[in-house]
Amino acid sequence: MKTLKVGIASYEDMKARTMAIARGELRPKPGDPKVWFTSPESFAKLLSNRNRALLAQIADTHPSSLHELAATTGRTPGNLSRTLKTMERYGLVRLHKGERGKLRPEVPYRDVRLEMTLS
Repeated sequence: MKTLKVGIASYEDMKARTMAIARGELRPKPGDPKVWFTSPESFAKLLSNRNRALLAQIADTHPSSLHELAATTGRTPGNLSRTLKTMERYGLVRLHKGERGKLRPEVPYRDVRLEMTLS
């Protein structure tokens, strides 16, 4: 599996970077982060111990639906749905629609690498 590269930048810095890319002034390098967070705290909250265990469970068991995942993790389907949709926005999870509208979660990355400067 591939590694997801994550960066930390202020909202203003992310906006300026996006605008520079749109204007053609900046060309992202292949090794640049693909996902950005506005703070280390927001990154840590999303990848809490409980959520990392959830990602590992999905990667190891390949559940066919959120209800199957809920049964094996002890989480409610509503809680799982909210958590996984947030993770999907950041690229940590893919949710595939299956038969009768069932959502099947998939973890496309086994590793996440954080890149940030101290200044």
